[in-house]
Amino acid sequence: MKKISIILCALLSSVTFCQEQKFITLEEAITIAQEKSPDYKTLLNQNQASYWRFRNYKASFLPQLRLDATLPSYSNSINRLTNDSGEDIFVQTNQSRLEGVVSLNQNIAFTGGTLSFSSQVERVDLFANDATRFAVVPFSINYRQNSLFYNEFKWDKKIEPLIYEEAKRDFIERMEQISLNTSRRYFALLKDQMQTKIARSNLSNQDTLFKIAKGRFKMGKIAENDLLQIELSVLNSINNVTTNEISLKRSSQNLARYLALETENIRLDVPKELTTFTVTVEKALEEANSNRKAVIEFRRKRLEAEREVAEVKGNNRLQVRLNANFGVSQQGAVFNDLFQDYNQQQRVTLSVGIPLLDWGVSKSRRKLVEANKDLVNTNVEQDEQEFEQEIYLHVLNWQNQRNFLKTAKKAQEIATKRYEITKKRFILGKITITDLNIALQEKDNSVLRYLNSLEKFWIDYYTLRRLTLYDFIKNKKIEVKDIVYN
Repeated sequence: MKKISIILCALLSSVTFCQEQKFITLEEAITIAQEKSPDYKTLLNQNQASYWRFRNYKASFLPQLRLDATLPSYSNSINRLTNDSGEDIFVQTNQSRLEGVVSLNQNIAFTGGTLSFSSQVERVDLFANDATRFAVVPFSINYRQNSLFYNEFKWDKKIEPLIYEEAKRDFIERMEQISLNTSRRYFALLKDQMQTKIARSNLSNQDTLFKIAKGRFKMGKIAENDLLQIELSVLNSINNVTTNEISLKRSSQNLARYLALETENIRLDVPKELTTFTVTVEKALEEANSNRKAVIEFRRKRLEAEREVAEVKGNNRLQVRLNANFGVSQQGAVFNDLFQDYNQQQRVTLSVGIPLLDWGVSKSRRKLVEANKDLVNTNVEQDEQEFEQEIYLHVLNWQNQRNFLKTAKKAQEIATKRYEITKKRFILGKITITDLNIALQEKDNSVLRYLNSLEKFWIDYYTLRRLTLYDFIKNKKIEVKDIVYN
């Protein structure tokens, strides 16, 4: 027994930490996780990509001012040209060229084309005859449109805002998912702490009972078999303490790393039950349809399928492109003389393309996107049904979870009281060690069942928040501040 006492002291002293314990509640852990956890950092990166995509879309409808320049380029070669008589001749060219264009471009969402205002200047130095030529286009208006029957900008204005709104709602949902992930890690550590505490307490009790049993054995009041059984219980308790401390160390590390804490010596508080509030299926569905990203996602998928159909129909048969230009220009050998007596320049190009024989390619392409649209609509309808069913079943489960928690709490109180009574009767010699071990096992199991029920209660609560993006305690939508990236 002396060896057992030494082992007991060593086990109890091994769990004494020199550093100060950090006390954290469940709410504090969630707050820390939503600011420092790896999941939050990943979420920030994803949200940043969505933010800049939307900024890029918005900027595409603002005027774009750009400069395009050809730096001095030199050419000394023989080139083939066609002269005024229609003959091909070869000429020697030895020249350098410099060109610059300043343009202001504006996408027109209503028509689907691009309107440009530009100015251009060009200089050519002819080294063969030591001459310089200039050309200038002071003012030019150009309009171009790739298709008269498909407006890409119109569809972007419908879909891109939905993608951004979907990303913002996804950010809130993932923040609630961080709450769920934190709760699971929190309760994993809490249960390990409780199991370790129970194991240490059981070891201490078993050691005390073993001392009592040895005295009673010497007095001939119990058989050697009972004494050996108690000693075996002490050894098993030692093993249980060791096993639980290893599990405690692992769960402490998991939570500390997830919360980016500097210490793994964490002490947790058993969360209390929430205030009573009622959630109806109708209210949950109403808030989910108003707040969840899935609702936006359903709409976006339908619009993207419709856009594919519109694009194929607009470009599949008759292809029409428009390019129009109006401006003034001048050229000459003296730069200062270029800004007078301008020559007008106008150009209108209407390109038409019609497939005369494509062996059904156009038809098959159109049928393909129409079939894909029908498939998307079917899948979205199924997703909508599953979306509503998930909320419906979870609300029903939530309504019963509080009752399960009360039952588990009552069972824990009864099992603990029964063990204390059984322990006293064993000390008085009225029951066997087997009865005591059964009562002990029931007590330990009831504590863990209560913690499991409490964990499920809180997990279900945060799942309800994630499914509806609504705080039923404060009666308001769950929102987060918009993050502005520089």
